[in-house]
Amino acid sequence: MILLRPAERERDFAQLADWFSLLEDELTTASGLKEWYAKNHKRIIQMIAQDERDELLGFYWAARDRMVPERLNITLFVKPEARGQGVGQRLYDDLELAAREAQAIVMRTSVWDNYPECQAFAEQRGFNERSHQITMALEMKAFDDRPYDEIIDRLQGMGFRFASMEELGNTEEAQRKLYALNDATALDIPGEDDEHSWASFEDFQQRVCQAEWYIPGGQMVVLDAARHGADGPFVALSAITRLKGATERNQKDYAYNLHTGVDRRYRRRKLAQGVKVLALRYARDVLKVDTVRTHHNAQNLPMIAIDRKLGYIQIAGTFSMEKRLE
Repeated sequence: MILLRPAERERDFAQLADWFSLLEDELTTASGLKEWYAKNHKRIIQMIAQDERDELLGFYWAARDRMVPERLNITLFVKPEARGQGVGQRLYDDLELAAREAQAIVMRTSVWDNYPECQAFAEQRGFNERSHQITMALEMKAFDDRPYDEIIDRLQGMGFRFASMEELGNTEEAQRKLYALNDATALDIPGEDDEHSWASFEDFQQRVCQAEWYIPGGQMVVLDAARHGADGPFVALSAITRLKGATERNQKDYAYNLHTGVDRRYRRRKLAQGVKVLALRYARDVLKVDTVRTHHNAQNLPMIAIDRKLGYIQIAGTFSMEKRLE
């Protein structure tokens, strides 16, 4: 017998945190999940599956998108030993009914690209692939940054100033410049939807600059000092942080390169290589990690080429899949 019920924070969130850690390849703690749920529960639809002995079998979790309220970003998981017994179908039927009752128009999910059975499960229920996010990893012992000294020196000689948000005081003015460049370059990523990641600077400030993972020293930027002075506009960036990696796939912390971007007016000058090398040096010398990871849309060939040149190798990634509800 498969029973569905809402997950309870004290009773179930430790298990949910373990499952999220497995699915997202990033450590999620029970306390962190409880805190996040407390702040966001009004936009969450969730249910857990159990058998008649109260053994947990799986769950679904659907979050109404902040920027597109009619879209639900969903996670559905059944533990391996309970698969093939109708648990996934039971959870999905309940999820789709709940989504329709919530007047959602679109459901979006991610599945690992090295688990074809998960992709097949989604396709059989009407989901279509919308993008392929590849994951790339760099072992720092294989990272040779010496060849890039010449590039950085040349760019500095042209009047470009390399700095971190920490060096710039992490002021509101600097954060506004960081927001503007992040927003513009994210919209330029090949293969991505023409959607803003943040509703406003205030939204960016709260969700990025005030986030626990935000490290000002790891937010590397380039300023056009030659044309606009030492406090000129940001024209390139590469942001790095440390993630907890004690999951089934990772047994240690690693650095994560969140985003690298260059103002389209300043491209083809190797600014992306220069600023990304500084971010990687920060990961190696300050964060003291052995591995750096990042994600790319598979259509973002220029950034993938840069990472391959730096020594990154491709590992398991994810397919973003979407279903429109009639």
